[in-house]
Amino acid sequence: MKNHFADVILPFAIRAGFTYMVPEQLLDSVRPGVRVLVQLGNRRIFTAIVSSVHDKAPASGTPREILKVLDQAPLVNETQLKLWTWIAEYYMCYPGEVLKAALPSAFFLEGMTSEPIAEKFRPKTETFVGLSTTFTDGELNNILDGLARAQKQYEVMASWLRISGYPEGSGDMQVRLSTILKDSGASMASVRALEKKNILSIITRETGRLENFGNETGPPKVLSSAQLTALDRIKLLFSAKDIVLLHGITSSGKTEIYIHLIDEVLRRGKQVLYLLPEIGLTAQIILRLRKHFGDATGIYHSKFNDAEKVEIYKKVAGQDPSSGYRLILGVRSALFLPFSDLGLVIVDEEQDTSFKQHDPAPRYHARDSAIILAGLHKAKVLLGSASPSIESYGNALSGKYGLVELTERYGKIKLPGIIIANAREARRKKLMVSYFTPELLEAMDRALGNGEQIILFQNRRGFAPYIECSECGWIPKCVQCSVSLTYHRLINSLVCHYCGHSTPMVSRCPSCNSTALLTRGFGTEKIEEEIKIVFPSARVARLDQDTTKGKNSFDKLIKTFEDGKTDILIGTQMISKGLDFENLTVVGILNADNLLNFPDFRAHERSFQMMEQVSGRAGRRSKTGTVIIQTSDPGNRIIRLVTRHDYKTMYRIQAEERKDFNYPPFCRMIRISLKHKNRALLNEFSDKAGRGLRELFGKRVLGPEYPLVSQVQQWYIKTILIKLERKLPVTGSKKLIGEVIEKIEKEKGASALRIAVDVDPY
Repeated sequence: MKNHFADVILPFAIRAGFTYMVPEQLLDSVRPGVRVLVQLGNRRIFTAIVSSVHDKAPASGTPREILKVLDQAPLVNETQLKLWTWIAEYYMCYPGEVLKAALPSAFFLEGMTSEPIAEKFRPKTETFVGLSTTFTDGELNNILDGLARAQKQYEVMASWLRISGYPEGSGDMQVRLSTILKDSGASMASVRALEKKNILSIITRETGRLENFGNETGPPKVLSSAQLTALDRIKLLFSAKDIVLLHGITSSGKTEIYIHLIDEVLRRGKQVLYLLPEIGLTAQIILRLRKHFGDATGIYHSKFNDAEKVEIYKKVAGQDPSSGYRLILGVRSALFLPFSDLGLVIVDEEQDTSFKQHDPAPRYHARDSAIILAGLHKAKVLLGSASPSIESYGNALSGKYGLVELTERYGKIKLPGIIIANAREARRKKLMVSYFTPELLEAMDRALGNGEQIILFQNRRGFAPYIECSECGWIPKCVQCSVSLTYHRLINSLVCHYCGHSTPMVSRCPSCNSTALLTRGFGTEKIEEEIKIVFPSARVARLDQDTTKGKNSFDKLIKTFEDGKTDILIGTQMISKGLDFENLTVVGILNADNLLNFPDFRAHERSFQMMEQVSGRAGRRSKTGTVIIQTSDPGNRIIRLVTRHDYKTMYRIQAEERKDFNYPPFCRMIRISLKHKNRALLNEFSDKAGRGLRELFGKRVLGPEYPLVSQVQQWYIKTILIKLERKLPVTGSKKLIGEVIEKIEKEKGASALRIAVDVDPY
């Protein structure tokens, strides 16, 4: 009889694969996608996912046996395993890193060989009370008469009858035990006594942690003629192409088009994945989706706890359409859910940088990975954006994607008027009030007088980016990173935005003992303080990473603004995307120069996208919006294009520049980051890696160089950038890069070296 073996994936960043023997008693239950317990090392037991089962013995050694199978049916389906393999190969990471990102951590059990190992996930249960059988009205009257001397039991029965709605309800209605006890004032002993008399039954059942919204749904809204034309065009293109880009200006009604497409796909019995870049966007959109699709709609993002993630995972995997999720709205990690029959993937705000995972591995791009996922399911992909990425728009112009353009706002509402405010000139003429130009102050004053709302955009959080001693120029730096500390006045601390290190604010310069410490620059916290001085009667709120740490804090801030309880909302890029406010008429971009002058080849593209997105929040209903862009460079070409909402010219200019300087999408980029706590050893290893790569790729290799932030959490960093022509076989190039890295990792002293590969690092 042949031996059977299983290749498994363990949740570790390990290059080597693992093969275990399948014991005879487990042959029927070990299948690809199930979790198994395996021993690794002398005493440790870990959870692994079976990737394949075969009869080929490993070349060397006798493999250990699988200890236990944890699932009756595969937890991970075949399509998921294929997606994991593609992500690991394309993004040059380990399968174990993909596994760890893909599954909720509650699925991973581990322990010692000497102790029992139990599942981490516990279903949430509640106890209910119902009738033990169906009684006639006469029988129930007799029961109540018989309980006349048992007052507490009588009160329990009376409570049950009242709360259940009996006799309008059926005899098998169940009421929460906790509700009965609270209403009747009785103890559990009284309920138990009624159970012994075969009058009531006590039932414990799984209720779940996820909120239910009911299934009372309405049809999608009637589309405008422009929306209808766009929808028909999308459907026509889907007959010939798998991917379509919907380029629709802000407030053109893209979401309603998505809803109509979702409705058609769900009616065909298929699933839909709707990806958004930020958690905050889910709150407003989920309300719109649940109006049409009820409890078939689920949300998935990082703010859910582990047990909730497991329940969502299981509801997506469920084969019962009446109880499972058929439509998932989520951020990038939602693409790892166990879809069985995906029909449509929507990637809204497809240009957004939040779709790219930077750390830890896998460093995948959710948009590109979702396209692969859709291909595995033979599903269609709709990319939506008011200002698409250069890559996607280029693919649409070349015919690789279909292209649909929606050029008018819903209801033919005008685009907001954009005013460029010259901050440098205002400062020279001493017309600035704090950080606000006369143009912005006038627009804000007018809006507040009309009972309208305002958003102020500043893409830096904290009070001030740094403090400086005016006597000697000392600037406080992080003890672990090569960056200045940001001053947070609310907590009176200096904080590193890279590693989280915090230290109390100093009153004297430690270098020269001077008290002349000045704040430099401004963040959202500083703007909030200044606005309260300039407009003392205005209701002001701040939306940034510091104010949205709680699970529902973002939703609460947005709801308060939506309900008109906040007049001025100050925020970072969180406020720029997808939010829809009826009474918002003024948007102020406080420092456009910060966006434009960032040292990155995509700085101008991203600046245009950011300003276009945040501008699009204004005047989305009957009132015309006004946008004020404060800048010290009013002649800047990108800002001028934003005032005209001229995406196509921006695309043409950026595409020409990237072609001239060989940047994506005209080349492929791979960035290798090397980290070590010893600077000399880092230089030695990075130089060797650079030489090895140059031998293979020549002038395509740039570096090694120290990046802008060259030390984080005491790790020194150097980077090597490789630019590969599109015509080069990427798989072969990655294999060669991997061999160079593997060789460096085997060098003496390299055990403390960390190497990270980022494919498409933008």
